[in-house]
Amino acid sequence: MKAGTFILVVFFVLTLDIAVFAQPVEKDTSVIRIETSDGNEFVGKIISEDSLRIYFSTKNLGEIPILKKDIKLRERVNVQQIRDGEIWFPNPQSTRYFWSPNGYGLKKGEGYYQNIWVLWNQFAYGVTDNFSFGGGVIPLFFFGGAPTPVFISPKFSFPVEKDKFNLGAGVLAGTILGESETSFGIVYGVSTFGTPDNNVSFGLGYGFAGGSWASSPMVNFNGMFRLSNRWYFITENYYVNTGGEGTGILTLGSRWIIKKAALDFGLVMPVQSGIGFIGIPWLGFTVPFGKALEQ
Repeated sequence: MKAGTFILVVFFVLTLDIAVFAQPVEKDTSVIRIETSDGNEFVGKIISEDSLRIYFSTKNLGEIPILKKDIKLRERVNVQQIRDGEIWFPNPQSTRYFWSPNGYGLKKGEGYYQNIWVLWNQFAYGVTDNFSFGGGVIPLFFFGGAPTPVFISPKFSFPVEKDKFNLGAGVLAGTILGESETSFGIVYGVSTFGTPDNNVSFGLGYGFAGGSWASSPMVNFNGMFRLSNRWYFITENYYVNTGGEGTGILTLGSRWIIKKAALDFGLVMPVQSGIGFIGIPWLGFTVPFGKALEQ
């Protein structure tokens, strides 16, 4: 090979190497949540890792090493869910308070299962972004073949102004298996003001049973306010005029987010003249499914 040609080849190779090494290495800036086998949780970014450890950067602890054998869960987190170094998990039950629905609806493909005091079982699934279908059962047949209530609960939702003002309308219609002429339910409409995390709702509904409609509507006022990354304060309240006498139900309590599920607990207090203080415990559990798990 001639000297001139050799010099040109060497020059080309060196130039190519310099160009390759000059390319910036794209750094993974994803926010990661790591849960260890001892129950600790860390949120931050991976600086580097080897076969044994991950070197992790967190807001509160700085740079820390985590043994890979101790990692129970490792997942990417939506940056919008991070506040002050903590993950604010989505509300697993943003379309309801304790039991009463609000104006928000499930998105297409989202669903949830809700259990209240073991016996009340219901589900809902988003057929479209504006329509969901649900149903439920109170399985009294476990107790000596007792008649069993079943129901369906279709619902329409209409976002008038996104995350500010929503309207909802639906029906809960049921019957009691093993009994005749036992239809029951309520037709309702509801207005919700606020975001899925912080809102108030005003509702109006007419109940029916055995083919007859209620003579006066049931009025409903609810509120839900997020207190921290895992806690909500919830109030759910009803007023109905029965036989010329007003009866109210006040419910106060909390929602605790456990990863992607929710535990609701509170106190239900009937209010009526001549009735002293009565507090009935409330306990419910909600588990999302479908696309709701991808949030």
